[in-house]
Amino acid sequence: MTNKILALKYRPQEFKDLIGQEVMAQTITNAIKLNKTPNAYLLTGIRGVGKTTTARLIAKALNCTKDFTKGEKCKTGEYCHCAEIISSNHMDILEMDAASKTGIDDVRELIENSKYSPTSAKFKIFIIDEVHMLSKQAFNGLLKTLEEPPPSLKFILATTEVRKIPVTILSRCQRFDLKRVSVEQLCKHLKVIADKEKGKISEDAIKLIARTSEGSVRDSISLLDRALISQSINEGKQIEEPDVRQMLGLADKSKIISLFKEVLTGNEKDALKFLHELINDGLDAKNFLNDILEVLYLFSRRISLGPIEKDMSISEAEVQMIDQYSKNIDMQDIGLFWQLTIKTIDDLRIVGNENLTLEMYIMQLVHLKNIDARKETQNLETNQQTEESLVGKKIDDKPLETNIPNQVKNQLKSTDQIKTNPVKNLLKDNQSAKIEITSFQDLIDQANKEKEIELKYDLERNVKLVSFNKGTIDISFNEKLNKNFIKNLTEKLLLWTGERWIISLSKNADAKSIYEKNLEDKSNKVEEFKKSKIAQDIQKAFPDAKLIDLKEEE
Repeated sequence: MTNKILALKYRPQEFKDLIGQEVMAQTITNAIKLNKTPNAYLLTGIRGVGKTTTARLIAKALNCTKDFTKGEKCKTGEYCHCAEIISSNHMDILEMDAASKTGIDDVRELIENSKYSPTSAKFKIFIIDEVHMLSKQAFNGLLKTLEEPPPSLKFILATTEVRKIPVTILSRCQRFDLKRVSVEQLCKHLKVIADKEKGKISEDAIKLIARTSEGSVRDSISLLDRALISQSINEGKQIEEPDVRQMLGLADKSKIISLFKEVLTGNEKDALKFLHELINDGLDAKNFLNDILEVLYLFSRRISLGPIEKDMSISEAEVQMIDQYSKNIDMQDIGLFWQLTIKTIDDLRIVGNENLTLEMYIMQLVHLKNIDARKETQNLETNQQTEESLVGKKIDDKPLETNIPNQVKNQLKSTDQIKTNPVKNLLKDNQSAKIEITSFQDLIDQANKEKEIELKYDLERNVKLVSFNKGTIDISFNEKLNKNFIKNLTEKLLLWTGERWIISLSKNADAKSIYEKNLEDKSNKVEEFKKSKIAQDIQKAFPDAKLIDLKEEE
């Protein structure tokens, strides 16, 4: 046992040793105690969570001469089946690998063996691992025996791909799903093993191993074994998180977040410098891109759900960095970055030079982030040139219609994001021909007066007013709003008032449109009138009458 790998050395020998599968273990134990065991078990789950181990534990519990479910130990020298089951050489416990024996002939042989009673054990047990690899004919050949096996025969099927198993097989089995083991449970388990092996390893290094194993106990113990082997060569040295990162080819998450900071600020040179440092540390390209996806998820979580709390996958320092840098990114950028990262993972299969692929990827990220900034700069320069060309020109009494498509994007942003226009409004000299709009109702009346029917309809039914100030309107809207509404309203306000207005959007879900308010007011008036004496007298005189509307006489 001393020379065995840790994954085999610390394999669970009792149900209580199974990590993270307490409910399943309790259910199986109770069924064995009540002698209500099914004909066939189906164990599913990802690799390394204990499917084969659970199958052997069930075989031991069914055949042990002691009460295995209560934890009674077999005495040394006393004959029992447990030792042979552990070493996989018991005559009545047949373990079959369906990946190598997939055909109907293999199943026929298994069915023939099922006719014979167990030689020494209470039950003959067939453990079929990776059962989803069996052929269609093999599954069909197994159906009848699986449904009505001899009284002393039990089937235990294990698989990682339960969706590939026919429904006819699933309906004949009692299914148990083994779940991924949490990071906290893995950390405790690895700490116990490290102490037993007298290995010096830090808690941060254990956390990193637990996170990297993705819920698989076997993977986490195997990684711990690798780390402890490296520590045994350098006796006395404690294994730290950077050592594990170097061993696994993982990048330091804080360095990735720092690299992201340079991307968000458009500093391409420093971003590539961080990348070269990571490459020199033994970075694995695919692991790096998967870490980028994880960082993007953390940024989106911070933006959408608020501050990150109680997450073992990141440290407090990394949480502070995400809080600080998330101010320079929005969900639209994160969506673009996510798609580009997934595309780059596919590109790694095609491009031979991984470092070249990563450098191009970082440069593309910087380029994507700077697109909006360059567009805003170009739009501002275009507006300034247009306004400067108007200086010195005489403005006639006729309304001046100006094409302002570049303003629409800015007006969709909040007023805090609008840059102050350095050129003063040139239309103020013509105030005599312009009108005053002091309320939202004035705006609707003006649209009606100018016969702007489409604009009036949108203002009344599809726009919900949040706030109205001179020069600024804050609105929310529904999905029926005309896609050119912002542009049309901005142009008409400029035409009618001679001033530029800022139309900003709000997320106020409680706001209501004019049409909705009128309906609500009318409904309230009707309900109020129903309580009056006149309405009650009418209702008595005409029981079938129904009050639907009220109209005031002018």
